[in-house]
Amino acid sequence: MYSSRMNRRQFLHRTATIASAALLPPSLLHAAGAAKRTATDQVALGRTGLKISRLGFGAGSNGGNVQRNLGQETFNKLIRYAHERGITYVDCAQNYKTFEWVGDAIKGLPREKIFLQSKIPGKPEDVLAAIDKHRKVYNTDYIDSMLIHCMVKHGWTDDWKRIMDGFDEAKSRKWIRAKGVSCHSLPALKTGAECDWTDVHLVRINPQGHVVDTMEEKWNATSDATRVSPVMTEIKKMHAKGHGVIGMKIIGNGDFTNAEDREKSIRFAMSQPEIHAVVIGFKNTAEIDEAIERINRALAAA
Repeated sequence: MYSSRMNRRQFLHRTATIASAALLPPSLLHAAGAAKRTATDQVALGRTGLKISRLGFGAGSNGGNVQRNLGQETFNKLIRYAHERGITYVDCAQNYKTFEWVGDAIKGLPREKIFLQSKIPGKPEDVLAAIDKHRKVYNTDYIDSMLIHCMVKHGWTDDWKRIMDGFDEAKSRKWIRAKGVSCHSLPALKTGAECDWTDVHLVRINPQGHVVDTMEEKWNATSDATRVSPVMTEIKKMHAKGHGVIGMKIIGNGDFTNAEDREKSIRFAMSQPEIHAVVIGFKNTAEIDEAIERINRALAAA
């Protein structure tokens, strides 16, 4: 008898709660946990313990020449516009033409609200000095994520062991918060996916298969849509290991001038739970606004 009364009371309470929720304005529903996912959400980057805006600002289109051609003042304004829109992840590299500009572009912005990813090419003789150079150029105490840049060979971890050890030392000194690799071939990608050393992967992916990783061990091999499934297989392995996964070449290295291609690629990336974030190279505010709009729409439909 007592149990029956309790069940009825619980039922009436739940019914009233549901009815009340239906009358709440959208802002309160958002606060109650019904928030929509957006391009500028701060998302967990695998098990790194770090958060990153779902959409990142790429400063390396065509080696950074696209952004360099804007001039530093316009580049700075573009970075700051992106930050105002909620894009806190900035992606650069030592061999981008914008490398020397990023420090000035982020100057005055709250450092704790920026996720700065950079990359070191080749095999520097003094790895710690190379990493320290990035800290000095960016005028920051630490780099959020530092990557070994553009691996193409199977088993690259053997040849780069000294570099990896240097990254480990830099992480222990808190000069970098996470370490990882960008790959430009499927053999290199497979090696990276199997490696427990890697915290973060920067992976070329789009559903058209344009400039994505192939079995050829060179960065500029011709690819097509048949290469997408093998790349996604490796991405799923990375995700299963708790590695952070960031998608690049979402706009096909800037070649997706057709809006339908951009929409298709963004919808694909946003439908893959194994991809934590994406980075896109921008050259004007309209491209930033479009990417945010397309990502938001894709997430709402997912």
